[in-house]
Amino acid sequence: MLVQRNYRIARGPRARGGEVDLILRDRDGTLVFVEVRARRHADSGGAAASIGGTKQRSIVFAAQHFVARLAAPPPCRFDVIAIDGDQIEWLQAAFDA
Repeated sequence: MLVQRNYRIARGPRARGGEVDLILRDRDGTLVFVEVRARRHADSGGAAASIGGTKQRSIVFAAQHFVARLAAPPPCRFDVIAIDGDQIEWLQAAFDA
């Protein structure tokens, strides 16, 4: 179930914040933070490979901010939806916090 789309948080005037494309709730109650990446071609490793350490840290930062607002934080997971041309792949637990 969709909880929120395009969740953004700012760090400060000079530091970048974080953004999560989709926040979903899985059937078991897990909050799923999803990064959606699209590339026309799978060159250079494709869409999934374009999510490096800096982007992962940005997503984790936003997720931590979102979860901190909750009274009882549920289990969380970080997924990636990679779109390469007409190929779509959902990578569950693509990286850890």
